Amino acid sequence: MTTKRRRWPLIILGALVMLLLAGVAYFSDYYHADDVALAALESDDAVTVEETAYGWRFDGPSTTTALVFYPGAKVEASAYAPLLHLLAHEGVDACLVRMPLNFALFDGDAAARVIEAHDYDIWYVGGHSLGGVAASGFAADHSGEVRGVVLCASYPNEKLDDDSVEIQVLGARDGVIDREKVESARAYAPETFVERVIEGGNHAQFGSYGKQDGDGEATITPEEQWRATVGAITAAIAEDAADVSGGDNANDVSDAT
Repeated sequence: MTTKRRRWPLIILGALVMLLLAGVAYFSDYYHADDVALAALESDDAVTVEETAYGWRFDGPSTTTALVFYPGAKVEASAYAPLLHLLAHEGVDACLVRMPLNFALFDGDAAARVIEAHDYDIWYVGGHSLGGVAASGFAADHSGEVRGVVLCASYPNEKLDDDSVEIQVLGARDGVIDREKVESARAYAPETFVERVIEGGNHAQFGSYGKQDGDGEATITPEEQWRATVGAITAAIAEDAADVSGGDNANDVSDAT
């Protein structure tokens, strides 16, 4: 009896070690940014890319409007550099956030630190896939600080403020996203809800990290998907700014696009 009792701590310790090793293996297996993404971390004549404590800021012509962007689960944050570099070029500055273990749900309030670090009048938060879900939770809890959410292949998981804006961009050939959750999340959408479905687009091509398991085959290039996504985002933000202010605050976006 005494021997059996002595074995229990060893069995429990062994189980904990196995769980730890499984966790390390799970989070070590993630999608890496490719060479195209790494090249987009370089500044050019129109966009200054600044590495920061939270990740990177893509500083383009805008002086008023910025987006905090959360990466998808198990995707290296820098994989979204091409999309956000282009977004900044077209009039909405972007702040790309590194996440603990590449999992935005572990730091859903990261946007608060980003907003505190910069001086913009209008903030949006958003992200890709589960990163967008995490960002929507921040938006729901901080409706007075952010204007709305930008969801790429994503959806909100709680009710958004009726005065906020939801911009949802989906790929028609996305094989990863849960379509039932997308539909059920319509109940959480505010009155200002904009949806754009990119024909030929898939899940992974919102970033630049190669093919994703279970995804559909895209029939457009990543560049085409990024441009369509940026066009949808900037158009919706410019339209909302015009509705709110009679057009004055829309100039940064509309002049750049």
